[in-house]
Amino acid sequence: MSNNFLIYGANGYTGELIVRYAVERGMKPILAGRNAEKVEALAKQHNLEFRVFALEETEKLENALREVSFVLHCAGPFSITSKPMVEACLRTKRHYLDITGEIAVFEQMAGFDQQAKDAEIMIMSGVGFDVVPSDCLANHLKDRLPSATNLTLAFYGLGRISHGTQATMMMNIGKGGAVRRNGEITSVPTAWKTREINFGEVKKLGVTIPWGDVSTAFYSTEIPNIEVYTIVPPSALKMMKMSRYIGWLLATKPLQRLLQANIPQGGPSDEEREKGKTLLWGEASDDSGNRVEARQQGVEGYTMTVLTALKIAENILDGNFCAGFQTPAKCYGADLILEIEGTTRQDVS
Repeated sequence: MSNNFLIYGANGYTGELIVRYAVERGMKPILAGRNAEKVEALAKQHNLEFRVFALEETEKLENALREVSFVLHCAGPFSITSKPMVEACLRTKRHYLDITGEIAVFEQMAGFDQQAKDAEIMIMSGVGFDVVPSDCLANHLKDRLPSATNLTLAFYGLGRISHGTQATMMMNIGKGGAVRRNGEITSVPTAWKTREINFGEVKKLGVTIPWGDVSTAFYSTEIPNIEVYTIVPPSALKMMKMSRYIGWLLATKPLQRLLQANIPQGGPSDEEREKGKTLLWGEASDDSGNRVEARQQGVEGYTMTVLTALKIAENILDGNFCAGFQTPAKCYGADLILEIEGTTRQDVS
């Protein structure tokens, strides 16, 4: 097996960032995607090999996977693209990584656990900002309170989001929220609950969202009750609550086409990313009233995605992986995030 990897969706906003940072580290990934012009141009810019194919072109996909140890899948929306890619990885016995944040994708990937173990490969979704920092924070809290039955996480991303992220969010509008109750993922209304979150630097009103940790934190910690909050502007919070009533309309094909067409291309500039940062907070408690709390700070979200994805890629290239469906902290531990430059974590008394 080659000691190299494939980046599929390399010409997307996040894919291009990962390519750039990978080359700076001396890595030589093979780039791939379905847009021949863009993939070739990016490959030539960095003097890298490239392959062009759609996921429906099974033979080309499998041939590309056989050239490498694993794929870092960056082509969303992952609710559509992850299944054909991971099935090809199972057939070719190649590890699978992606940068999704979608609960449904995490749950689908968990369903491939035994097949991945049989193939002796690792399936790890969410190797970016969602969910590496929060997954590590969840595991840290569980380590501090092994009896925990309730987990609450919150994040505050100071920075702009990309076209791809906005497109995925728009696709899911009107689908409501999600929390985990008694071990089961449970649907709740959009913006179901709000609470003040103390990130240390700032206190902000957080709102529940169906973030990936509703799925992954359970596999990492076995804590049965999980909620995730984020910080949004008051106008966005108002729109989220309104979507409870008109979400069905926003989800119709004509309005989806209109909404998707108006999403700006690209993502934050290097300067914007340099100025941005991420704040996280978490709390775990048990049925006896014991409680632990911690805060975490790190670089801007897209920069974090690049750094965590490449850290995990380096681990696999070094032969450090866990067979089966994995979460980042389940395989690599709560302190994985502390290996990322610019990350700090503090326990709150």
